[in-house]
Amino acid sequence: MLIKRKSIEKEESSRPASTPAAKPARKPKYAPVTLSEFDGVRYLHFGTEWVQGAMRIRKPNWPELEYAQQMMSWMLWVEQPQRIAQLGLGTGALTKFCYASFPQAQVTAVELNPSVITICESMFKLPPNDDRLRVLEMDALAFVNDPANAGTLDALQVDLYDATARGPVLDTPEFYQSCNACLTDDGVMTVNLFGDHPSYARNLKAMKFAFAQVICLPQVHDGNVVAIAFKRARTIDADGLQARAVQIVADTKLPAKSWVKGITTK
Repeated sequence: MLIKRKSIEKEESSRPASTPAAKPARKPKYAPVTLSEFDGVRYLHFGTEWVQGAMRIRKPNWPELEYAQQMMSWMLWVEQPQRIAQLGLGTGALTKFCYASFPQAQVTAVELNPSVITICESMFKLPPNDDRLRVLEMDALAFVNDPANAGTLDALQVDLYDATARGPVLDTPEFYQSCNACLTDDGVMTVNLFGDHPSYARNLKAMKFAFAQVICLPQVHDGNVVAIAFKRARTIDADGLQARAVQIVADTKLPAKSWVKGITTK
């Protein structure tokens, strides 16, 4: 049963700036951060049964969940990223993988809930900030609207879910326009959507308004669909993508061949 619940993150993002006459803003309240473990995998929850991320304890830098692996599908078009950003930290799976896999790249993760950052550091082996890694405690909307980030990102990964885990908490055309503005001319964005929910069609419509081209990978898990959005339209060259997928598999062991199959057999 889907229980409707206001998203704390969305409510905080859309709240107007306080004026001198306004009451002091209250500190936002977040759903509790909870953990579970099964068969060598540690899971993150926000006080519900919904999984917000996972880490295989013996392979802390590997993106355990299939949808998380698909979030790396931008690699089919971007081979040597210089700047990568992740909106929504989760267990830090994508942030850690990008940090380990692309030593030439600056990696930034944006997370509103300070408890998520703390639990990632203590329980999910998130490395400390350094000259290549920044984990920012801030609103994703503020990040994409910061003029300093305009035109800087080769890859942007968006995974913004609240405790109900049924749809992204930021999903407007304006939000996705701001995401687009952060990308370089050849930049690519991937977004984790929930295919079995009304938010899916709404997000796709908003992305197609903001981006030159949007394609989706086949649904995995219990409804996760990863959308791939391009700053500029791309030709879907099956042979070229297959060749690139072979290289990705050799370099990272990510199942890139299945991504190409999902894209080219529709």
